[in-house]
Amino acid sequence: MLSYRHSFHAGNFADVLKHIVQVEILDYLGQKDKVFDYIDTHSGAGLFNLNSEHATKLGEYLNGIAKLNESDFPELREYFRAIKVHNDSEQLEYYPGSPVIAQHFLRNEDKAWLFELHPTDFELLNENIRQTRRVKVRQSDGFEGLLSVVPPISRRAFVLIDPPYEIKTDYDKVFKVVAKAHKKFPTGTYAIWYPVVDRHRIEKLEKSFANSGIKDIVRFELGLSADTAEHGMTSAGMIVINPPWTLKAKMEKLLPKLVNAVNENGTAFYKCDTWVPE
Repeated sequence: MLSYRHSFHAGNFADVLKHIVQVEILDYLGQKDKVFDYIDTHSGAGLFNLNSEHATKLGEYLNGIAKLNESDFPELREYFRAIKVHNDSEQLEYYPGSPVIAQHFLRNEDKAWLFELHPTDFELLNENIRQTRRVKVRQSDGFEGLLSVVPPISRRAFVLIDPPYEIKTDYDKVFKVVAKAHKKFPTGTYAIWYPVVDRHRIEKLEKSFANSGIKDIVRFELGLSADTAEHGMTSAGMIVINPPWTLKAKMEKLLPKLVNAVNENGTAFYKCDTWVPE
């Protein structure tokens, strides 16, 4: 089932939302002296050429990162800085994936655990990541990898869970794995990306978390159009457990601006709500 390649979708609106949330969490964790671990369960290739055959075939980045003017989003300074590192000029040619963005924010004392199962993307990830004693790249199942490294020695960590959801059972698997990881390590920050292809699956996921006993869960979603029975992703979101206290307030102001940026047909929308309070 390893057919999904993120290179076809790099830099799209879903990536923009995911990576903005990721950057906000990483930046917050880095403001304190105490070390932390970064765990990426589905790392992908790490860096994507937007002029490649894959990226230009669908051109999804054109209604994603290409729609954001840095001057209009001063609050996203760190996000744009992480992108600029991989572009020699003002021209946007490369878009970093989550592990490369994370490496931009990690300090020398912080650790990273990067998991990727797809053989081709694993090779690319190895090329795009500077492996060190503190940055580990593993070709293995990210769900199993997560459960093998929590709780981290630092007792302070950010877990990014971003499966392709190629298999419908992945929605249930995400919840079950997060519940197990949270039981082992309840103080970590978990950010779970999801696509909206069938809204019913997201509603079921919400009910599962609401009944889990896990506290302090927020959700941010960005959509291009209303839910539909047609095939394809209409919106995407991030579920965050134990978010930084600053995150929700910032996203409440930012999401309307993102909607305006990607609102090609007048149907874009956002969601910003609390699934489970503290």
